[in-house]
Amino acid sequence: QVQLVESGGGLVQAGGSLRLSCAASMDINTMYMMAWHRQAPGKERELVARIDIVDTTNYADSVKGRFTISRDPAKNTVYLQMNSLKPEDTAVYYCNAVPFGNGVEYWGKGTLVTVSS
Repeated sequence: QVQLVESGGGLVQAGGSLRLSCAASMDINTMYMMAWHRQAPGKERELVARIDIVDTTNYADSVKGRFTISRDPAKNTVYLQMNSLKPEDTAVYYCNAVPFGNGVEYWGKGTLVTVSS
């Protein structure tokens, strides 16, 4: 059973930084794409950033220039470096693994990020 475990969330003041980690129980090179999503209270889950097998990255407009996604296949870990955090970044952040083809996607349980003003 594939497991994704997020860590690194917490409380930070506006303008601060956090780095989220997603540790995978499988070889992340067997996944087409790894991504971070977030869900704020009362809102739908949204894609924050994603990185594919050849390290192509995409970001939500709201985080471009502030967040950076990266992956370390040697550690089977995906990171989300978050800088210049804003109160509107407050959410539960989820790690997501997308396999090649039509396989089932995997999700972590999430880590809470709270940004105070």
